[in-house]
Amino acid sequence: MTFAGVPDVLFSTTGYTGSGGCEIYMPNDKAEEIYKAVLEAGEEFGIKPIGLGARDTLRLESGFCLYGNDINDETSSIAAGLGWITKFVPGNDFIDRPRFEKQKEEGVPQRLKGFVMEERAIPRQHYKVFDADGNEIGEVTSGTQSPMLKKGIGMAYLNKGFWKEGSEIYIQVRNKMAKAVVTRPPFYKG
Repeated sequence: MTFAGVPDVLFSTTGYTGSGGCEIYMPNDKAEEIYKAVLEAGEEFGIKPIGLGARDTLRLESGFCLYGNDINDETSSIAAGLGWITKFVPGNDFIDRPRFEKQKEEGVPQRLKGFVMEERAIPRQHYKVFDADGNEIGEVTSGTQSPMLKKGIGMAYLNKGFWKEGSEIYIQVRNKMAKAVVTRPPFYKG
């Protein structure tokens, strides 16, 4: 579409942020022009620019995976809890289908699970996750301080046996073990 006078723009309302937002895809050399036009058009409504941190907080509160953090080219859709988008129907011969069918039937050793901090701490990507006995059981993929819950929230790949909602886990935040509870996303329902 033509957007703010610029042709060849894609305007998408995927809702990826977990909120009523949109994404605007444009030629790189038109980014500043479109940015200024959007701010000018929204001035009467008090529009303010925000960055990726706000996008990340919104999507995490909704429990949405972020490519590069929670999923990547090596991630199993079954382990990531995205089996609902993996359609095992006749004729749907996607890449690695036999491997994913086996995982669906036999299970996986780790699953992506949400958690909410019980203690005051902010979980971050790559922080290690432990059980109550000090055994390493996973790794945080995404974490932040939820502005709505006023608590740390995150997602981590956890070993089998720690997937049940309400399971106690411990996130290593610097030199401290901070208690968290496995929680099914979305963490916040607005």
